[in-house]
Amino acid sequence: MRSTIIYVLLFFISVSSAHGETLTLADALAKRSASSRILKIAAIDEQIAVDNVQANRSGYLPRVDIQAGFTAQQAPQSISTPSGTLATQEADYGFLSLGITQTLYDFGRTGARSARAEANREATRIGYKYQEQNLFLQTVTSYFLILQGQKLLKAADEEVTQMTDHLRMAQVLFEEGVVTRNNVLQAEVQLSRSKQRRLEVANRLDNAWLDLNNQIGEPPESRTELVEETKINLTDQDKTAREAVAERAEIKAQRKRVDADELAVKENKTGYYPEIFAKAGLDYVQNDKVKEQTIMAATVGLKINLFDGYATTSRFNQAVKNRSRSLEHLRQMESDFALEYRTAVNDAKVAKERIAVTETSIKQGEENLRINKDRYQEQVGTATDVIDAQTLLTQTRTEYFQAIFDYEMAMARIKRARGEL
Repeated sequence: MRSTIIYVLLFFISVSSAHGETLTLADALAKRSASSRILKIAAIDEQIAVDNVQANRSGYLPRVDIQAGFTAQQAPQSISTPSGTLATQEADYGFLSLGITQTLYDFGRTGARSARAEANREATRIGYKYQEQNLFLQTVTSYFLILQGQKLLKAADEEVTQMTDHLRMAQVLFEEGVVTRNNVLQAEVQLSRSKQRRLEVANRLDNAWLDLNNQIGEPPESRTELVEETKINLTDQDKTAREAVAERAEIKAQRKRVDADELAVKENKTGYYPEIFAKAGLDYVQNDKVKEQTIMAATVGLKINLFDGYATTSRFNQAVKNRSRSLEHLRQMESDFALEYRTAVNDAKVAKERIAVTETSIKQGEENLRINKDRYQEQVGTATDVIDAQTLLTQTRTEYFQAIFDYEMAMARIKRARGEL
């Protein structure tokens, strides 16, 4: 008996602790960041960009090549002399060649290529940030949808309770012969509609939970307690739209891409210029016919392409057009994000006003329902008045919760537009 009591106590303690688990918005965002495959892909892209920087810096270092092999000939090379034929090499021989080449000056080609790779790496790094902010906005939306759905479900439950009470009242009055059967039927129909609406609200709430759990890597059936203290505060709200969005990750990344395209123009322009290089080499050929089988040499030279089928010109023109396209894309982004910011600010202002209006309307709707219920009991009002009053109250509550959701989402959109989410 004692062990049974202890087991029951432990069971209730575990249940209460499970229901007491809370999830803040910050926790949800941290879990989204840790479980997101999109962010993992973005992180790999950044690592690839780092490798590309290293590859393009290789032009500053010497190039070392080695080649070795064995050659078998049908007959050795020979020369004719008055005394007869004289072989100048062995028929079969091994060889080895070692060369070290260093570019001395290429009119900035290597520097531009390296700087372009660095700019692209920085753009990729910033790209991780805006991918993260896009995902965070989705999580914020799902989080607030659940908070809204919970409140709407509570309002739907209250409507079902009120309609159940109204049906009971109508049934009593009908049995007393005070009202007709039509009042009972009307109350039953309205109760059925209220239950149906509650099912719809509950279904949307369940779907919102499924969406959030999928985003943060929790089991589909997980139901934690969300913390409602999630108001999003903003500072420096007197900024102009263009100033507000100037620090947005997408714009920063696009500026880096413009820099990279500018460097690409510089790099391709050097294709018209020569390259000065130095080379040190060692060549060994197995040949017992000669005294020196190993030759070491050093060379300083200049090479220039005279004609490559207009490939250099085409690459240069392409780089110029890519730069122009990136600049236009940057201007378009600045315009679009400024509009996004202004729209979110306007939506936040209107939603805040709606909250104040509907908050007052709820109190009025509750009083209106109470008066109509009293009038119905006293037989100076109709069942339709009670049903209409309850429907109006539910609608007002729905509008109030929707206004709160719209306000929080508008504030989140403002932070997203400013690159601060």
